Amino acid sequence: MKRLNFFLILILFVSCANAQLKIPNKLSAADKVYGLSKFWQEVNYNFVYLSKVDRTQWDNLYKDMIVKVQATSNDYDYWKQMQKFCAFLNDGHTGVWTMDTAISNNVLTKMFGDYWIGFTNVDGHAIVNYTLKKHLKEIPIGSELVEVNGISTRQYLKDSILPFISSSTDYVREDLAISNIIAGLTGTSYKIKLKRPDGTFLPLTLTHARTVDTAFYPALQESSLLELKWYPNDVAYLELNSFGNPKIDTLFIAKLPELKKAKSLIIDLRKNGGGSTNIGAIILSYLTNDTLLPHSKYYTRMNLASFKAWGKSVSIQDTVGNDWNTKCWLAYHDMLIDSLSKDYSPWQITQEPNRIVVPTAVLIGHGTASAAEDFLISADGQKHFTKIGERSYGSTGQPLMLELPGGGARICTKKDTYPDGREFVGVGVIPDIEIKPTVQDFIKGNDPVLEKALNFLSKGK
Repeated sequence: MKRLNFFLILILFVSCANAQLKIPNKLSAADKVYGLSKFWQEVNYNFVYLSKVDRTQWDNLYKDMIVKVQATSNDYDYWKQMQKFCAFLNDGHTGVWTMDTAISNNVLTKMFGDYWIGFTNVDGHAIVNYTLKKHLKEIPIGSELVEVNGISTRQYLKDSILPFISSSTDYVREDLAISNIIAGLTGTSYKIKLKRPDGTFLPLTLTHARTVDTAFYPALQESSLLELKWYPNDVAYLELNSFGNPKIDTLFIAKLPELKKAKSLIIDLRKNGGGSTNIGAIILSYLTNDTLLPHSKYYTRMNLASFKAWGKSVSIQDTVGNDWNTKCWLAYHDMLIDSLSKDYSPWQITQEPNRIVVPTAVLIGHGTASAAEDFLISADGQKHFTKIGERSYGSTGQPLMLELPGGGARICTKKDTYPDGREFVGVGVIPDIEIKPTVQDFIKGNDPVLEKALNFLSKGK
């Protein structure tokens, strides 16, 4: 399943202090309570990971939120409260968002008029990875954000950003928090302090406004759906940036004659946020000699009303050696799970493709998500594949899409695991060789993951 645009989802937790923008206030108190209650209800019925949620805390939070959402002074603050409510579930395929363009079109992340600054997560530190060329000496790449509005960055993240982010993994939650740490509505001001690589400090007051200057450093690279490049020793570099468009399969097949000359291959999935599992599976079928392709096992919730009613009078002791009572008890406690893979069998590769089976390095990272992770699950066990980089996003599934007053929501309804039952949701697909970019890599413009892959394929280690 493809990730939603994170800009859309994350607009809600940004601060609106000192914002000059007129904030919409269209939703009635009844609308707000209905939206909250609809989401809470559908989570209780359909969220596949409900068994991992503390139900007492969840229900108490819902009761608290009934009061809080009615007290919000505008729609923006309402959606912030909804975002915080949703974040309690700790799931990357569950989220809420506003559809009001008066809010979403006026949230800025990097734009501060004459300034344009981007941050990335390096070992828990907010590091400048983008700026404008004209400000490069003032704000060098590698500078660290150490203070926001008089509060240490770490404390500011903990109090004001992290509680609003839905994620299945702590590392992705931290990535998103840092990249959006000073996002805000047009007119929002921040007082920040940067520590430059030379140890000097730079205090700045920044106010969100559209930036006209587009001389970014480093320059922004447009990502195509598929890109093929060549490195020495007939190493083919294949960047697959999305499985959300079936056109990528056609583009890949068109490259097969050229790829046949490759002695080794690099597949870069670091920007691939997902799409269709089947699209990725078609590409993978050309990269293996196997005739069978494994895939995830799937599970979903079952809601059986009568069994839930019978389960109220069943104790845990009554379930011992009794399948009927066990089913009733699980139904009453909202823990009844149906395997969608009872008759599991690997996918059969029916075509006879012009296969490319050579030593292959697969580059992965925190942005490798959803259907791209499904690709990795199916590729697990391929002896000629070596995963290099960082853990993947750690979230996939089938979201139930909901319409709420003034916005929408999605709720993950399907649990995926490796075929042998190992979990990767909440964990990530773990690389065979872990490589983490450092501050020096950003300063020098290095790509240590790609460099490691090239070295590995040339030396076999």
